[in-house]
Amino acid sequence: MLLEVLRSALLGLALSWAAASRLAHRLPARPLVFSTGIAGALFGDFVTHSALGPGTAFVSLAGAAIVSVASLSLLLRPSGRRLRRRSIPA
Repeated sequence: MLLEVLRSALLGLALSWAAASRLAHRLPARPLVFSTGIAGALFGDFVTHSALGPGTAFVSLAGAAIVSVASLSLLLRPSGRRLRRRSIPA
């Protein structure tokens, strides 16, 4: 079980590093990105492991990746290249 936690933490770290390196202009400070990625992966692993039980290490890592990516996506800011439209009054 300890190895599963370490694997999911490393997976969250890798996903957050990839997001921070590719989307640095759209994300907040790196420590927040890294902690969010790791915490999301640990929470996803916990939820998946609790729902499916022991012996499903690959599925638990998949759940960790899904929750980590979802939590990292919540940190994204708009790119700024999008046109801001004003609503037309009726």
